[in-house]
Amino acid sequence: MNDSFNPALSPLQRRTAMGKYPPVPANCVVTGGTGIVGARVVEMLVERGAKRVVSFDVVPRERVPTSWTHPNIVYMTGDITNKDDVERAVKGADCVWHLAAAVGPFHPHHVYERVNYGGTVNLIEAMKKFGVKKLVFSSSPSTRFAGSLFSRPNLDGLTEDEMPKLPLKSYMQEYAGTKAMGEMAVTAAVSDDFLAVSVAPHQVYGPRDNLFMPNTLEAAGTGKLRIFGDGLNRICFTHVDNYAHALIISELKLYKNSPVLGQFYIVTDGKTHPEPDEYCVFWKEMDKAVVGMGFTSLYSKFHLPFWFLYIIALGANALGYLLGVTFKLNVFNVFVLTMNRWFKTDKAEKDLDYKPIIGFTEGWADAIEYFRKHWLPTFEASNKSLFGLAARSQAKIDIQATSVTNNAKK
Repeated sequence: MNDSFNPALSPLQRRTAMGKYPPVPANCVVTGGTGIVGARVVEMLVERGAKRVVSFDVVPRERVPTSWTHPNIVYMTGDITNKDDVERAVKGADCVWHLAAAVGPFHPHHVYERVNYGGTVNLIEAMKKFGVKKLVFSSSPSTRFAGSLFSRPNLDGLTEDEMPKLPLKSYMQEYAGTKAMGEMAVTAAVSDDFLAVSVAPHQVYGPRDNLFMPNTLEAAGTGKLRIFGDGLNRICFTHVDNYAHALIISELKLYKNSPVLGQFYIVTDGKTHPEPDEYCVFWKEMDKAVVGMGFTSLYSKFHLPFWFLYIIALGANALGYLLGVTFKLNVFNVFVLTMNRWFKTDKAEKDLDYKPIIGFTEGWADAIEYFRKHWLPTFEASNKSLFGLAARSQAKIDIQATSVTNNAKK
């Protein structure tokens, strides 16, 4: 059939989608359904046999040119902070995958708690009202980053059980703190009649990414990007298809007295990473992407010492607070670009039967090719903003902030 796959899939994604996978529910809802992960979850559910998938998002489908037109997909524009919108979306679902979130450090402050916590509470209440019993919650490892403006964490090959337990005394950013609040609300709601699990990726990448890769490549293309610190920090990545797959198969584990209920799992590209364990060297891989765009190698430029960057970032945080803006060079970004942050996936492999369906080496090469083909022709080297984001990143933030503000006034 010509409509078996979204034409926007990369060749690697299409080949992978042709594999054999477990069955999925007939009626599904995906919040945040037009984002990089949400869109792929929607598509995978249809690819694997779902009869009706509601893609619920504050961003109208018309603003997403790569969205898939398929008779089994219902695009529903709505705001997770609006109870009526949420109820309209979840009624009749067999399972909900909750990915709607205000992600990263660049949203207006008031948006985080209303979306990441308030929106999650709205969803739980709506599901209980209509008897929808299954929820797969998209969480984040940053909910367990025990750091602050003055303390950089070191997450070097940890398991979920070795990470701090929620709630933490402080969080590195509002996104992490409010996502933790949302996850705790999900865990507290678990009962025989409400089955839920929390699953997190780490540093999602892949085709159609409009946040991580575009902003990094834009900084490289405009000559602003340098290697931070010694450039040896270890990291793990999660291909978007691996995360979407993990979220989907987690639903199979939601049954009464299941050991996964209320649990937190991290899924990554795992043992397919190029280093001996489940990680890669962050700047080494980023340089492959930079060179892949035809830009100058980061290794041919001087490194920026951590303490130099940290002092400037502290000042940028203070100035940004006064001006009401978030600079790209901020403490959080300096920390995550210089710290070790990789995790072992044994728990997810054991409890969720998770294995990556795309290996890191082929997935990273495929992503580089995608951005060379689709992003590079649109790149404008004249963008010299210190705090502006790539256009598509900023557009989604603006839509979300406007909608949340308008709903708060009702």
